[in-house]
Amino acid sequence: MAERQITGRHVLIGFVAAFSVIIGVNLVLAYSAVRTFPGLEVRNGYIASQTFNERKTAQEALGWILAAEAQDGLLSLRFTDESGRPVRPASVEATVGRATEDHEDISARLTYTGQAFEAPVALGAGKWILRLRAYSADGTLFQQRREILMDRG
Repeated sequence: MAERQITGRHVLIGFVAAFSVIIGVNLVLAYSAVRTFPGLEVRNGYIASQTFNERKTAQEALGWILAAEAQDGLLSLRFTDESGRPVRPASVEATVGRATEDHEDISARLTYTGQAFEAPVALGAGKWILRLRAYSADGTLFQQRREILMDRG
């Protein structure tokens, strides 16, 4: 029986096949990443950074503390001041969504109950991100992003 020899052609075919698999997997992953990316947070990060310290100082001066929870299909947002007294912002906007995709984002329709802002939300199991924007009576922005973990069971 004749022994098979590895020729230059065999080596070339092996290299082309291996790199084809690597490039193919990279293309699939790149397509998936671009397809699921929800977009930019701000149009121009440099411009947004120019007023960051002023916005942060104004928000901290409000002294608001946010307690956010989602249970039994209800999102509840409670604002208090530093001494624990309830605070009612002039307006509140909240979006709940996944960290990596925007197709499940929910713009919560919040109503004030006298104690908290509440909205019905149907959140599946896993990690969710709450993006909150609340405004004081004088127009000062209170902005936070919070993780909400929903039980898998």
